Amino acid sequence: MQDGKKNIIPVKGFPTQKGNQLDLQSIAFWLATGFFLENDTFWKEVKWNMIDFDKQPWSYEPRDLSFDQAVTEFADIFHRIIARDLQDKQVILPLSGGLDSRSLAVALKHLGIIPYTYSYRFQDGFNETKYGKEIAEKLDWPFQEFEIPLGYLWSMLESTARQNHCYTEFSHARQVAIMDKVSKEGDIWLLGHWGDALFNDSGVSNDLPFNEQLGVIKKKILKRGGKELASDLWNVWGLPGDFIENLDMRLNHMHGRVSINNANARIRAFKSLYWATRWTSTNLTYFDQKHSMSLPYYDDEMCRFIMTIPEKYLSGRQIQIEYIKRYGKGLANIEWQEKKPYNLYNYHKFRTSSHLPYRFIQKTNRILNKTFKGQKLIQRNWENQFLQLDNPEKLKSWFFENEEFLKLVPRSLVEKYYQRFLNESHVHWSHPISMLLTLSVFCKQQNFEL
Repeated sequence: MQDGKKNIIPVKGFPTQKGNQLDLQSIAFWLATGFFLENDTFWKEVKWNMIDFDKQPWSYEPRDLSFDQAVTEFADIFHRIIARDLQDKQVILPLSGGLDSRSLAVALKHLGIIPYTYSYRFQDGFNETKYGKEIAEKLDWPFQEFEIPLGYLWSMLESTARQNHCYTEFSHARQVAIMDKVSKEGDIWLLGHWGDALFNDSGVSNDLPFNEQLGVIKKKILKRGGKELASDLWNVWGLPGDFIENLDMRLNHMHGRVSINNANARIRAFKSLYWATRWTSTNLTYFDQKHSMSLPYYDDEMCRFIMTIPEKYLSGRQIQIEYIKRYGKGLANIEWQEKKPYNLYNYHKFRTSSHLPYRFIQKTNRILNKTFKGQKLIQRNWENQFLQLDNPEKLKSWFFENEEFLKLVPRSLVEKYYQRFLNESHVHWSHPISMLLTLSVFCKQQNFEL
């Protein structure tokens, strides 16, 4: 695949150089959102330089074409990219219940390429692997399912942190648990990253005013509990002004660079320019360190195609859905995880009155399992990593026995968020816990000055 500074979405999401003096303002934004903004890093002396943001490449120039033409053009581009990247390679394809990996499976079938496929689920979690297994069986492909064990990350915490240099939190990167096993099955990854962002809208009116777009963006990038943690540390570190006011000014400057009138296209460009480059690309390192990657939705030709497609065709994943129906009819009948129990032909029933009985039955089963069997299915990585077995004790050791970390974050503040997570709301305060853990590992592995 393409890999260089001129890529519209660069694959490299962080610099490997170290500095000496911490950039506390940048770290506060990172704590709130989970990724670094623009060219920020942990260090005042080091900047990320894969994009010249003042010459950002995103535009919106929709062509006059039919939906059928848009789907046909997408298919031609998609197949061309994948055929180019995978020539004479043994492909490794992660399969899920989503549209991005399913569309990749359709393309491989069309091109006559047989990959090694796999999927994974949490121990004591939902049966997520059933979707990938059904796709692979439909296509008669080799498939392997894995179970991610409880508390899997502690034994590989520091090695995982060294892979992405802590530029994003890594407690959600459950693929690291099986990387060594699946990487032996081929020599190139085929990955569907960023397809869901390119082939969907933000659910706003196309003429939404700029200031209201900023509100949508801020809501998207601020994680639960992130604003509170960043604000507290902003004050502890004695940074000038107010955290939210500084974030607002920063976002206003960043979004102002994007010269697109259509609100949905402009927000998509914002996400692709800043979020994809500093969040998604950063986490690609877990794949990149094993093999080369093919990322069709990252490809420059695909990005330029998106810039010319009318928004009415991009909303609701329409192009991907129609592509799968047209080129992989059998796969369109398989349940869509995001809209379960429906498939690509009847997903419109989701959240309608006909969906209510299914939701009632699912909720009743969860209540019965929890009440009579003491079971609560694990759905999210922090449930696996922070709440089970001896996980709380291991988390505490990283929080309260790492003196380098406690020089940067006061013990009383760490205790405040740890207790909030345990006693108030696991869901709301899980992000601050993940970010504080990441910062603690960073502090152990780096030398710095305040």
